[in-house]
Amino acid sequence: MTKRIVVGISGASGVTYGVRILELLRETNFETHLIISKAGRLNIEIETDYHPDTVEAMADFVYDHKDMAASLSSGSFLTKGMVVVPCTIKSLSGIANSYNENLLVRAADVTLKEKRKLVLVVRETPLHVGHLRLMTLAAEMGAHLLPPVPSFYHQPKTLEDIIDQTIGKVFDYMGIEHDLFKRWGEKKKSEKPRKKNARILLAQKK
Repeated sequence: MTKRIVVGISGASGVTYGVRILELLRETNFETHLIISKAGRLNIEIETDYHPDTVEAMADFVYDHKDMAASLSSGSFLTKGMVVVPCTIKSLSGIANSYNENLLVRAADVTLKEKRKLVLVVRETPLHVGHLRLMTLAAEMGAHLLPPVPSFYHQPKTLEDIIDQTIGKVFDYMGIEHDLFKRWGEKKKSEKPRKKNARILLAQKK
């Protein structure tokens, strides 16, 4: 079976995460199916140097977010899962409450009902209790909540390093091999093993 992955880009700030994941998926053997919401298209123009059409060209298949008759609206269309990146609170609410007002939410709902992997990269802060309850609802239904919260143990040097670390966590969950960031405990190629303290060596000899 062709390995398909659905990518949804909603209107939250941080559309660069969605653009980057499409760029990186082109280097894999996954077939990409893209849905961009109306607000997502607007944010692409606001936050990046890309035109929405250019972003759509990165995917293998593109769907109108209003096309509720698209193949992605049916569980019989087999995929490995879906990533909504970034995910607005409105999209989160629609998914958590199965309110399928557009194809992006419907595709996510299908992913959940078919017990496939769904990653929601929720980009909002601060969060009030209503947001947290929506996250809890989505998690209880089987969604994987993965806010773009950067780590710094891998010593990022660029904005792309920070973005790639979050994308790497998405890939980990989806079972996609990558080397987008240095994992905890891994050494950089330039690092040399630390010499053991002389007292420790002496104690080991005893």
